[in-house]
Amino acid sequence: MCKRLTVIFLILKNIMNIPQYSVYILANAYNNVLYTGMTNDLARRCMEHKKKSIKGFTNRYNVDKLVYFEAFTEVDEAIKRENR
Repeated sequence: MCKRLTVIFLILKNIMNIPQYSVYILANAYNNVLYTGMTNDLARRCMEHKKKSIKGFTNRYNVDKLVYFEAFTEVDEAIKRENR
């Protein structure tokens, strides 16, 4: 699911040529651990979680499945949404 959504997201981002910020929710395999994050490159960030290249919460709890995301053009809006 992550690959399909991120490919669509990248195509839209490149066509529209506007800044894009994403708030996303990841889950573990059993959907009992959730992680909320914000990024300006959803595809890159998904791969970082999948490859476990950054140590921390998502690596420790094996959280790497994208279950939801929202796109924003303003970073302030994305930060507000992430913190809700």
